[in-house]
Amino acid sequence: MKKLLKYFIVILLIVVAIVSPFIYNGYTMYKEALQETPLEVKIAQIKEKDGYATYDEIPIMYLNAVIAVEDRRFYTHRGVDPVSIGRAVINDIKTMSLAEGGSTITQQLCKNIYFTQEKKLERKVAEAFMAIELEKELKSKDEILELYANTSYFGGGCYTIKDAARYYYDKELDELTDSECIMLAGIPNAPAVYAPDVNPELAKQRQMQVINKMIQYGYLSQEKADEIIGE
Repeated sequence: MKKLLKYFIVILLIVVAIVSPFIYNGYTMYKEALQETPLEVKIAQIKEKDGYATYDEIPIMYLNAVIAVEDRRFYTHRGVDPVSIGRAVINDIKTMSLAEGGSTITQQLCKNIYFTQEKKLERKVAEAFMAIELEKELKSKDEILELYANTSYFGGGCYTIKDAARYYYDKELDELTDSECIMLAGIPNAPAVYAPDVNPELAKQRQMQVINKMIQYGYLSQEKADEIIGE
């Protein structure tokens, strides 16, 4: 038993020694980003963009689809989801990569507005610090969803949900069908792969993944899902 405890302590110390520099560098990256552009300034800049859509303008079907496929515990965590991170770490160790990040919608928003898309551990740490700060700064989770929908890249040069609706469907947000809303929710995961005008078949497969997640987490009944698929 004592030997096992010693091995555990040694392994823990090794892990701490390996991870500490990444945590320090990530924290530094987070502080420098805030110093360069404070959150309130960054948010104000985003809301001044052409094509910005308020929460009330964004279809609820799109918002539910985003939560289901990207961050099902969105309304219960405070910017970082330890469960998702733990699962991602295990999967990344298995694959020896950073393929899965366990990022929440809040973290993805921070990446969109402050950091690069580069998959580096220190950048993930910076995202986590920024996500916690962002959740303290904003008044509600709905505002985070609103900002996410107005900073995600949908392909075709579109960085807002309103521009994406016009680009792909030549429609305003209140004219979108449920099927179109769900399609748009799936694109930002990999726009070069899932954009309907680039890979229609892969876009449809991604849409089905989103629909299945919505059924799994109670955002759609099977009957409603069948109706949407029929569109």
